[in-house]
Formats: sequence, structure tokens, C-alpha cells
Amino acid sequence: MSNPYIVLPVIFQLFVAVTLMFSWTNKNLQKLISVVGSLIALLISILLLLKVNQEGIQTMQAGGWIAPFGITFVADTLSALLVLLTAISGLAVSVFSVGSVRNARIRFGYFPILHLLIMGLSGAFLTGDIFNLYVWFEIIIISSFVLITIGGEKAQLEGAIKYVAMNLLASVVFLTAIAILYGLTGSLNMADLSLQVAKVENRGLVNVTAILFLVGFGIKSAVFPLYFWLPASYHTPPPAISAIFGGLLTKVGVYAMLRVFTLIFIPDTFLTAVITIMAMLTIFSGAVGALMQNNIRKVFSYLIICHIGFMLAGLGVYSTLALAGAVFYLVHDIVVKTNLFMISGLIFKFKGTYSMRLLGGFYKEQPLISLLIAISLFSLVGIPPLSGFWGKLLIIQGALDSANILLIGFIVLGSFLTLFIIARLWSEVFWKDPQELPKKEHIKYFNELKPLKKQAMLASVVFLSILSLGIGFGAEWVMRMAMHIAENLMDPSAYIQAVLGT
Repeated sequence: MSNPYIVLPVIFQLFVAVTLMFSWTNKNLQKLISVVGSLIALLISILLLLKVNQEGIQTMQAGGWIAPFGITFVADTLSALLVLLTAISGLAVSVFSVGSVRNARIRFGYFPILHLLIMGLSGAFLTGDIFNLYVWFEIIIISSFVLITIGGEKAQLEGAIKYVAMNLLASVVFLTAIAILYGLTGSLNMADLSLQVAKVENRGLVNVTAILFLVGFGIKSAVFPLYFWLPASYHTPPPAISAIFGGLLTKVGVYAMLRVFTLIFIPDTFLTAVITIMAMLTIFSGAVGALMQNNIRKVFSYLIICHIGFMLAGLGVYSTLALAGAVFYLVHDIVVKTNLFMISGLIFKFKGTYSMRLLGGFYKEQPLISLLIAISLFSLVGIPPLSGFWGKLLIIQGALDSANILLIGFIVLGSFLTLFIIARLWSEVFWKDPQELPKKEHIKYFNELKPLKKQAMLASVVFLSILSLGIGFGAEWVMRMAMHIAENLMDPSAYIQAVLGT
């Protein structure tokens, strides 16, 4: 059903960004506008998800042009859920930024660019047009490139060059694939493409186009062997920026793969085999990379790669159970990865370093905060009944149904390696004797911060930790939604009907 309000999450973020630009010189006002705006955006996204659940898939045709001739926005359960998760992460990062981002970075436009990035993410989840998905990807790249370079430190600039070079390459591949697809079908509307691609007689060219999309989205998702840009860049900006990157940016690529490879290119035996092999190698390479790291943010960066492999495995199995597991794990991963990078910022504020060799004694010094951090770390490992367990369980069940024992072996291996990595991190950072760290003048330690800034940083971590517990202990509710999404992905007729009316 047609509903112009589904673009409100996008338009509102643009409004907040513009309002922040008019408050350029007042850093405290910028913080207030960002936090209040993020709260309102969260309410808007909750209402959108409720509307989709109650009334079904919502659409909007821009300019009144009927599909497939105009630009379409679509809110189904998957896209509305991801818009909600984007708003949740955006709120947490906005509040965390109040205490962690330095005034110099705020004066360079940190908050307006943050909301433009969230706008781009929301637009990518809601668009029903493949070319406009590319446009939203470009908005995300531009915004994230500005964020990653704010401050102009050498490590940031080096990481930014690697980040933008690989993402521009992904955009070129993506745009080439769109051009071929348009030449084959004469359409850009994703619902219409679902019908038109099925009519194309040259299946070899269709498969080549599908592989191009897989490469383009694979670079953006940091899957094997296209992942090396991520651990080289995500640890360089301030923790608040790393949090929004680690939580959401790679997940846009995962969403695009779930959407395109269930709606437009229905995977055949060859494509599912390619995706499955990529998933297994992504799990293994991410876990091994994390094992070799000493910097806690690099550890988390490689674990992003490892766990992207779990979601890709669900797509490779291509069954209702496995796709439900991929969606469940996607929900869990957005919340936990956002929180982990904020946690790394908290540890840095206390200790002044990210090096596990130099850290130690954190539990003895801050027992309550350590127990709070343990929630996210145990959720990441997937200890039942925490949130990381249920998604993997569904994927394994789906793989069992298809007798894909090798994939199950890699998922189990990745889980055990994650357990070992987190156990080592806990031992090094929290349990071993504290080290004598040389104090540096440029480090502002947590105890020296103003009370409001301390409370803002802790509140963000508490918020996402409670949410992570809620996903784990309320798994039945999340699982029902994930199963509903998976059923719609496996049978996209309702999506096509809502957009095209046929």
C-alpha cells in the first residue's frame, strides 16, 4: 500500500544534518540537537516497523510515477527492521560522541556528517530501485570518507585512502553490473527486475551479471578475498566513528546481497556453491587474522570479517531456516559490534592504549564496568542463551537439512576460534596484572572527564548491552520476525505485488 511517510526516516536525518550546519559554531548545541534528533529518529523507525507489521509492505512512488517507471521506496519487514537498527546504533553513537569526540572534530562538522551517513544507510535499506541503491551507496561512501579523515592524523589518512579506494572499486563494479542488467531488461525497479531477469534467455550473461553484483557487494561487505581494506582502516578513526562503521557499514553490503540474490538472481547450484565457499573462507580468514592481532580494535575488525561469513553462509545454504539465521545474526551483529567499538573507546579513556600487551588489571580497577563489557563479549562468542547463539543455531540447522557438513565444520571452527580470541582478550585486558603505562599529555583519561561526558559514554554501552541481552533472552520474538522475513525472501511474490500491483 502506498504510504509517503516511509521516506520520513531519510528526510528527518537530512533535516537534522541541515539544522546542525546552522549550529556550526556552538558545539554544545550540536550535541543536544544530535541526541534529540536521534531519539526522534528512533521513534519514527519504531512506528514504521509497527505499521509494516500491522498493514503489510508499504511503498511510495516518487513524483507519482507508477512502478516500474518511477523511483520506488519500499518498506517490508527486513528494510524496516534495519532502519530501526540503524536508528538504535545512531542514537547510541550520538550519545557516546557527546563524551568521546573532541571539540576540534566537532568544529570540523562531525555531527552533520554523522547524520548524513545515517540518512544514506536508511535510504539504502528503503529503496526499491537498483540504481538508487548505488546512489545511496555513494552517499554512504562520501559521508564515511569525511568521518574517517576528520582530525587529519597520519593513521587516519592512510586508512582512509585504503577504505575509499576499495569502495570506489566496488562502486565501479556495481555500476557496471547495473548497466549490463539494464541492457538485458530495460528496467531498474527491483520488483520488476525479478520478473524480467527470469525471461532473459541468455543465462550465461545473467550469471556473469550476478557474479559482478556478488563482487561489488562482496567488497563492501569485506568477504574473502576482498576484505583487507577493513582491518587497515576501521581502527584508525575515533571509537565513535569506528562503532558506526563496524556496526552498520558492512551490513549494508550484506543486506544488498540478501535482497538482490533472493529477488533478482535466484541462486542456482553454481552460485550457491560460490557463495558457500566465500562464506567458509571469510570465516576462517577473519578468525585467523584476529588471532594474530594485539590491538583490540584490530581484533574486533577481523571479527567483523569472520562473522560476516556466518551471514553469507545463510545465503549460501539458501533455505528458509538458514536465511532466518542470517537475519537473526545480522540483528545481533549490528548491536554487538557497535557496542564493542564503543567499549574499546572506554578502555582507551581509562588506560590510554589499545595494546593488549600493555593493558591489564581492568577487572580489578573497574569490576562493574568489566562485567558490563562481558555481556557484549559473551554475546559475540555466542554462549547460550545470549544473542550470538541463536542465529548460528538456525544456520547450522539449515545446513544440516541440506547435508552441508563442511560448512557446519567451518561455522563451528569460527565459533571456537572466536571463543579462544575473546578468552585471550579477557585474560590480557581484564585479568592479568596491570602494567605501568607512561602518561601522555594528549590522552584525556576517563577520570578527568566531566561527569556528563562520563555518563554519556557509559549510558551508550549500557543501552546496547541491555538490548543485546534482550535479543538473546527474547529470542523467540526475534526468531519469529526472522522467520517471517526469511519466508518473504524465499517467496518474494508479496514484495512484487506491493510494488507493481501484479
